[in-house]
Amino acid sequence: MGLRSNPARKIFQMKLDVLIHARRLASDTRGAEIAEAAAVLPLMFMMLLGIFWFGQAFSIYGAITRAAQEGARAGATPYCATCGGPDLLTQYATNAANATQNALTASKLDINQAQWPSPAPAFVACTGTNSCSGSTKVCVQLPVQLANLSTGGAGVCGVSVTFQYPFQFWLPFTSLNKQRIYLRASARVRMETH
Repeated sequence: MGLRSNPARKIFQMKLDVLIHARRLASDTRGAEIAEAAAVLPLMFMMLLGIFWFGQAFSIYGAITRAAQEGARAGATPYCATCGGPDLLTQYATNAANATQNALTASKLDINQAQWPSPAPAFVACTGTNSCSGSTKVCVQLPVQLANLSTGGAGVCGVSVTFQYPFQFWLPFTSLNKQRIYLRASARVRMETH
């Protein structure tokens, strides 16, 4: 009587074959790399997207900050250094707004997306009131005190340029996906005299 007629021996041989095949499959790592790549690649892709979009936000923040600085610098310089007439504050504000718009355009940013800051910055006026002026979407305040007099600072008058610019993230499967944030740019410069 051979192996074929003994059912117990047959079952034992089948269990042994299954065990041998299981050990071979466990020691075989041919598909492990694919499984590891399938687990790691989506995470790496999300990290690369995050680096890209945060880099974009940082680039736009740098451009709008530079635009605010250029606007404040243009608003602080005298309108007409050789003229004998009075310097008009509205012309200072127009110069600041135009310089800011030009800097945004040079950075390939849409000036129509710029918005008034919310809330508007609060400064102590050197003369009169210091509300945001101009018809543009840039808040130009002048003349405002740049130093805090209560802490012993000197009463220096200057120009403040403030605005905010929207930025929208695109990070799928995260809470930041299609989330709109507002990057705020602000610059203050001491006003120059003739």
